[in-house]
Amino acid sequence: MKNKYLNIFLTFLKFGFLAFGGPVAQINMIREKLIKAEKWVDQKRFNRALSLYQVLPGPEAHEMCVYLGMVKAGRFGGFLAGLGFMLPGFTFIMLLAYFYNQLGPAVLLPLFLGAKPAVAALIVRASHKISEHILINKELILIGVLSFILTWLGLNFLVNILICGLCYYLCIKKNKNLAIFVALLSILIATTGYLNIEVFQYFSPPESEVGLFLQGLKAGLLSFGGAYTALPFLKSGIVGHYEGVDEDVFFDGIALTGVIPAPLLMFGTFLGYMAKGLSGGLLITIAIFLPAFLFTLLGHKYFERILKHKPLHAFLDGVSAGVAGILAITAIEFLIPILNSSLLIMALFALSLAALYLLKTKFSVLIVIVASALVSYLF
Repeated sequence: MKNKYLNIFLTFLKFGFLAFGGPVAQINMIREKLIKAEKWVDQKRFNRALSLYQVLPGPEAHEMCVYLGMVKAGRFGGFLAGLGFMLPGFTFIMLLAYFYNQLGPAVLLPLFLGAKPAVAALIVRASHKISEHILINKELILIGVLSFILTWLGLNFLVNILICGLCYYLCIKKNKNLAIFVALLSILIATTGYLNIEVFQYFSPPESEVGLFLQGLKAGLLSFGGAYTALPFLKSGIVGHYEGVDEDVFFDGIALTGVIPAPLLMFGTFLGYMAKGLSGGLLITIAIFLPAFLFTLLGHKYFERILKHKPLHAFLDGVSAGVAGILAITAIEFLIPILNSSLLIMALFALSLAALYLLKTKFSVLIVIVASALVSYLF
């Protein structure tokens, strides 16, 4: 029995060391080894589980690891699988955060100046890619636009995505007039600033470790459509609210996470470390990945049953469209400073964006970030 648990942990630890290229590459790696070669579950069951975790928030590659570990050796096996998969990325990013903190931005500035346009290109590309997969009909496009407007007006993100989910649910139920009324009313309310509050910070003051945990939990619960959708939530909740975390640190954290084998959500660990040291990094990591563990270990069977209810699908699709709109605002926020920079920085952004569209390798993010940083360093 002990050997079984150890084998599961080591199997997924190995996957963690090879986890370059984002969730698609990570899931394909797991599929080739455990489904096609070793037949842990059949392809149909694997696809059904993957469809479930693509609908739910959180890093789907990590959730699939937990699921397969649970299938093989129960809930403890699932926990070990998830732990093994995330451990290399967690270790790497904590080490990078330590050295970043010790050396200071002044020493690393030439490299990170070049990484910034690459990160901005990465976020713009992700916003487009995610929107492409989520905004698949006219109604969802309009809901994405609604979310964009509400975010621009400063409406609280939680109210925003609930409105978006409700509007699409009403559309599916053939109540489009009511959906239009709700959308217009929400825009009117947003212009008053009445609901423009940050709920998670209301319950815990900035600079607190409890606040950091809640920001991580928010990111884990609202990362619909991919890890990039957590960026606006972590940015709004942490940047400027903790002494060690400004926009430059936020950019640098994304760049560092892009060059290591790890789920992108692990960049929250970097922010946590910069905010509160080792305890902050550990706290925010637990918070971000806690929903992914709980959804799978405790709720898999229930979610499979619940998600057969089609109206709920409609609500979650609307929420996803809302998150896509919020991410678009974030992409623009990252893009504006680049467009106001030097010709070299703008050129690096354009080349990085082109490379991200053209390169068809799981190492494209690594290549683009490193190349952009090195060009900046040389010039």
